Amino acid sequence: MGLEDERIAESFLASAVGGPHGSRRRARFHTLRVAAVRPLTEASIEVTFAIPEELRGEYDYLAGQHVALRTQLDGHEVRRSYSLCRPSTGSGAIDAGGGGDGPQTISVAIKRDLGGAFSTWAQTELKVGDQLDVMSPQGSFTSALADLDGRHVAGIAAGSGITPLMALAATVLARSETSRFTLVYTNRSTTDVMFVEELSELKDRYPTRLALHHVLSREQRTAPLLSGRLDEPRLRRILDELVFPETVDEWFLCGPFDLVQLCRDTLADMGVEASHVRYELFTTGDPAPQAGRPVVVREDAEVYRLEFSLDGQSSTVESPVDAHESILNAALRVRPDVPFACAGGVCGTCRARLIEGSVAMTENYALEPDELERGYVLTCQSHPQTDRVVVDYDV
Repeated sequence: MGLEDERIAESFLASAVGGPHGSRRRARFHTLRVAAVRPLTEASIEVTFAIPEELRGEYDYLAGQHVALRTQLDGHEVRRSYSLCRPSTGSGAIDAGGGGDGPQTISVAIKRDLGGAFSTWAQTELKVGDQLDVMSPQGSFTSALADLDGRHVAGIAAGSGITPLMALAATVLARSETSRFTLVYTNRSTTDVMFVEELSELKDRYPTRLALHHVLSREQRTAPLLSGRLDEPRLRRILDELVFPETVDEWFLCGPFDLVQLCRDTLADMGVEASHVRYELFTTGDPAPQAGRPVVVREDAEVYRLEFSLDGQSSTVESPVDAHESILNAALRVRPDVPFACAGGVCGTCRARLIEGSVAMTENYALEPDELERGYVLTCQSHPQTDRVVVDYDV
């Protein structure tokens, strides 16, 4: 989530959704058919969904955005967010997909997590012809560069963090004949590298404009610098000797929390302005809390009064002070269609604007500093601090 500057109104990708780098729209689920399931590694797959003609416009997206998938497992609703791994229609890049008004397909990559219920189910059970609820694309992990001519974009990814960077790299390189993209991609071994063939094809297509550096932590490479764990000393050497931060116009970081934080701190220490760095987490290191847990409101209980607007309709719900529930949890008790995906402060799907009252946010990995200044909050992480709180999901 990252880049602070939304002043550039004409993002080079804005035409896809009608606003600067990922202007937000109402997140909605639609049921889509699985058109293809393709193995990437032993632990990951690419899943492609067919977009029916009447929903084409709903699934326009910017390179770097994500979708939430929803299904029922063992009688419980499960939601997971996954980045779109193919460049959007019209980017001119590899496998951009269909023509017409909107994409014919969208694709995500799912890597199996140890103990992960959804990812394990997808790996073992999901097949062509199945139907799954897919939310319309969301997210601001997108470029703010209005003009790519002569620009240098760099990305650092780990594991499945390559997913949004695949789409970003392909799009940046296809949109200008003079743009450059440098990608540092770290994995344990060669067999863990996702999209290895696509990355090779992209390098063949743009041999002088794409710099691709694979770092393997458990496999020896010819270059000692690219062999071993990506710790701070190795990262500094890679940046100094291979990437050259002073030449980079925009940075994209995607991976686990520890790696992303290491990269942010190192770049800041090397003089890179935070406004040039965007980041996205595929995990915070903690399991996402369940949203929508039941809460009983006793007649004599001290309560917060929560009011919210969604799709032009106003709703009110009371939240017991001693329940310590989030605004999202309370809202879901009266409006099950309130948008959310990860419920962990990462994806930003539950974003709303605070109109009245005060809240405390437990975590925030999604909102930009300027969004916070304008009063936006993550309702999954926001807890009321005043008797009355009013938020607007429609702003």
